[in-house]
Amino acid sequence: MGRARFGTDGVRGVANVELTAELALALGRAAARVLGAPGFLVGRDTRRSGPLLQSAFSAGLAAEGADVADVGVLPTPALAWLARDRARPAAVVSASHNPFEDNGIKLFSAQGTKLPVEVEAAIEAEVERLDRGPARPRGAQVGAIAFDDRAAEDYRRGVVSVLRGRRLDGLHVVLDCANGAASVVARRVFESLGARVDTIFDQPDGTNINDGCGSTHPEALSLAVVERKAALGLAFDGDADRLVAVDHRGAIADGDTLLALFAIDLSDRDLLPGSSLVATVMSNLGLRLAMSARNIEVVETPVGDRAVLEALESGGFNLGGEQSGHIVFRHLATTGDGILTGLLLADLLVRSGASLAARTNGLIERVPQVLRNVAVLDPGRLDDAAGVWQTVREVERSLGTPGRVLLRASGTEPVVRVMVEARDASAAESAVARICAAVEEALGAPGG
Repeated sequence: MGRARFGTDGVRGVANVELTAELALALGRAAARVLGAPGFLVGRDTRRSGPLLQSAFSAGLAAEGADVADVGVLPTPALAWLARDRARPAAVVSASHNPFEDNGIKLFSAQGTKLPVEVEAAIEAEVERLDRGPARPRGAQVGAIAFDDRAAEDYRRGVVSVLRGRRLDGLHVVLDCANGAASVVARRVFESLGARVDTIFDQPDGTNINDGCGSTHPEALSLAVVERKAALGLAFDGDADRLVAVDHRGAIADGDTLLALFAIDLSDRDLLPGSSLVATVMSNLGLRLAMSARNIEVVETPVGDRAVLEALESGGFNLGGEQSGHIVFRHLATTGDGILTGLLLADLLVRSGASLAARTNGLIERVPQVLRNVAVLDPGRLDDAAGVWQTVREVERSLGTPGRVLLRASGTEPVVRVMVEARDASAAESAVARICAAVEEALGAPGG
């Protein structure tokens, strides 16, 4: 069956190999026992393995007496929104921006928030003792599973309501749906507000999610925006919790740029508590410098949306996110939402009467930054790889100020992420190449 292990974003693995139907069934049973709710919401993205794993997880919930509302294909943040709106826990079967072969199961509380790590640990432990639990329900006590055909429209109305009646009439926008969950709802959101909408990569076939498209590959969107003479392009990832934007010239605005843009806009409207935003250590130094020049503090956290959310909550801040485009508006949502972020960006541009290119011109002067993912056999051995860390120390000494090295094992993929900032791009490239070689030598490359 395999073992349940929650990473930084739920339980993930290769579908039907590491994340099997048997494990999904066990996770459903364990979640029902630990969370103790009478009903759950369950959805998925467009991966081929989604129905398999969703059915198994839902069966596990029902086997322990919980009713299940199957909401079908919906973005991950839609499940978070629905969980809070309907005051019941939710789960989404998705591996976000990963390749289609992967899948995952992510849980939300009845408040629409990620589960605390101690609750995830309790679910892991419960999976190991399912055969020693109480007698299973029988008869009318067995949970019912029914499709909820109102969920997508309820989410659309909820997202649209944040504009408080403002509209996007006439704005021409191209949406890259990554052949993922955004395909079922993003167009309706923007069209219902009067925008002129073109969509690309909105024909999911179960295997093409994130394949050369979406927020991790926005190049095709850049071309489409220019060719169609659109004002704005918005690229989501497979489960639509991330957003990368494209201006009318085809230039890409990543999460750092969007954070800066939103921080200034919120500050101008007295909606930025503490004159602060939250960003992870992966954000470019240019973001910190740009915000400092505007008397906005950047609160730095470790990588991951959990760290961002914790900092937002503890500091009472409204805005936080990651360079990847995972952006959280704490006063509006409980998690990052790519469709919400895109909607707020479009609203900002309409309100200001300026293009994205004009709003971002000179906003951030980036320090050269190079990012690489190194595929390895066992990322978990990184902390003990003394030779790698010796190389990192040597590289840091050679870079000097403002040089910076960040190295971490991914919590969602079998890779080590390497980031280097340096005075010039060539120095950053050389430093990354040296560290990547040390990582591969110490941890082993797949097939090597």
